[in-house]
Amino acid sequence: MDISIVIPLFNEEESLPELEAWLRRVMEREGFSYEVIMVDDGSKDDSWKIIGQLVQQSPHVRGIKFQRNYGKSAALNTGFLAAAGRVVVTMDADLQDSPEELPELYRMIVEEGYDMVSGWKKNRKDPLLSKNIPSKFYNWTARMMTGIKLHDFNCGLKAYKREVVKSIEVYGDMHRYIPVLAKWAGFNKIGEKVVVHQERKYGTSKFGIERFIRGPLDLMSVIFISRFGKRPMHFFGTLGLFIFILGFFAAGYIGINKLYRLNNHLPTILVTDNPYFFISLACMIIGTLLFVTGFLAELVSRYAPDRNQYLIEEQIERSMERRKEGKKE
Repeated sequence: MDISIVIPLFNEEESLPELEAWLRRVMEREGFSYEVIMVDDGSKDDSWKIIGQLVQQSPHVRGIKFQRNYGKSAALNTGFLAAAGRVVVTMDADLQDSPEELPELYRMIVEEGYDMVSGWKKNRKDPLLSKNIPSKFYNWTARMMTGIKLHDFNCGLKAYKREVVKSIEVYGDMHRYIPVLAKWAGFNKIGEKVVVHQERKYGTSKFGIERFIRGPLDLMSVIFISRFGKRPMHFFGTLGLFIFILGFFAAGYIGINKLYRLNNHLPTILVTDNPYFFISLACMIIGTLLFVTGFLAELVSRYAPDRNQYLIEEQIERSMERRKEGKKE
C-alpha cells in the first residue's frame, strides 16, 4: 500500500463527507493505493455515525473510536499503530489542510529520501492574536532548543516513512513535537514544505488557552527525556554537585574570613548572623537533594523494563555452518 492517511478528529461531523470525497478524488487521480484511518477522539456529535457510513461506502476508509476524549496525541499514536502504508500522512479533519498536497509529500519521502516532511502554513488562515503570534513564538523557541530548523512544528499536515511512525510513541500533548521525537529515534532527514492553509469551513477550533501552558511544558519534557531519559544522573548529579560545591566554598570563605578577622582583632559578627551563611547552607542542601534525586532516578531507569530496548535498523550475520566452512578453508 502506498499511503496511509491518519485523521484524528473531535466533533467534525460536517466536514467528514467532504474531506473523504476530496481525498478519494486526489488518490484516484494519482493512482495511489491508500487507506484513510479516521480516529474519533470521543466525539459528542454524529462524527462516528458519519464514519460508519463512509466505511460502508468506501473500502479505503477505516474507523477507530475512543470511549472518551483522550487528546490528539492519543489519536495519532493509535492511528500510527494501525497504519500499513509505505508512507503515512497525518492531516486535520477540519478541511484547513488540503489533500492536494499529498502527492508532493509522498514524492519527497519516496524520491528525495526524507524520513519526515512537515507542512509549513506560511500564509496561515487563523486569528492573529490567539494563534498566529503565539505559534510564531513557540516555533522560534522550539527551533532554538531542539536545533530542528522547521517553521511550523505543530502543522497537522505531515508525511512520514512507515518506519518513523512505528518507532515513536506520541503521548500527552507531544503531537506538537513529533519532529523532535523522530530525531530522537534516529531519523535526522527532516524536511519542510510550504502548504496551503484554508479558512475553517465548519465548526470552531477544539484547542483552548490551556495549550499556551502545555506547549512549553511538553517541549521541556521531550528535550529532557531525549537527552537524559536513560541517564538522569548526568543532569541531576551534575547540577547538584555544582550547587553543592558553590555553597561549600561560600561557607568555607565565610568561616575563613571569620577566623582571619578574629586573628587580627578586627570587628566581626557571628557566622549565624551573616545572611550569606544561610544562602550557602541552602545551596549545599539543595545540591545534596538534587544529587540524591539523580541517584534515585538512575535506580528507576536501571530497573525500567525498556532500559535495553534499542531500535535496530538492520542486522546481518552469517550462519554457523558457513562460519565453520570459512575456518576450514
